[in-house]
Amino acid sequence: MPVKVALVTGASSGIGDATARKLHALGYTVYGAARRTDRMADLAAAGIRVLSMDVTDAASTEGGIKQIIEATGRIDALVNNAGYGSYGAVEDVPLAEARGQFEVNVFGAAQLIQLVLPHMRAQRGGTIVNITSMGGKIHTPLGGWYHATKFALEGLSDCLRLETAPFGIHVVVVEPGSIRTEWGQIAADNLRAVSGEGAYQAQADAMAASLTPGSGSRARLTSGPSVIADTVAKAVTARRPRTRYAVGFGAKPLIFMRRALPDRGFDALIRRATGVRAG
Repeated sequence: MPVKVALVTGASSGIGDATARKLHALGYTVYGAARRTDRMADLAAAGIRVLSMDVTDAASTEGGIKQIIEATGRIDALVNNAGYGSYGAVEDVPLAEARGQFEVNVFGAAQLIQLVLPHMRAQRGGTIVNITSMGGKIHTPLGGWYHATKFALEGLSDCLRLETAPFGIHVVVVEPGSIRTEWGQIAADNLRAVSGEGAYQAQADAMAASLTPGSGSRARLTSGPSVIADTVAKAVTARRPRTRYAVGFGAKPLIFMRRALPDRGFDALIRRATGVRAG
């Protein structure tokens, strides 16, 4: 049997780093992709093949897939993990930034999907894992554009699952809860820069604090990136993986509460959880 090949985007830190290492440990030939290869020296030392890739650049993604196919002749798993959180009031966030958020979180993933599908169809198999978020099922204050991208990726994944099933290709969504990565600090810093002054300042201060759990007891309200890596590994090795995996701190209960509560009831729950007051 040929060695299976996986591509993991956003592999320079956090979930992507942990996932690349996990799949490598399972015997996959793993390509870890990110814009900054200097942050992946440890991955390269561990035997993971490092790719410089900007998911928003067609030449970059096309070149990366071409390199993988020329070297291995196949691709068995695509893990679309690259993404970031652009927080700020809808009124405040420049539309150029909103479009940039979609370019990375949605169109970047879609571009790689389009590039790998011909190879997966030829193989009559493969697994596409889209890392969305519990934020693709719930909503929080000042996260309008971020949540919009995750809702979009969820819908795209559902349609793709139907389209690719006849070819033996699985499409899986992983919905992380609160995970200990640098994502939260970056999102909080961006939020303060965009809406830290003016009409939304009080909401921005509260929401930024909730995005950065800090240390001590609050730090325990998160899960490590390894829980996502383990879930991805389970999905790509399963004969018939689940369509969705909600994992990590808070994911399952919050998604359940969103389904169970009316809109205003869930709004009140999120305000209490984030410290954002109604008025």
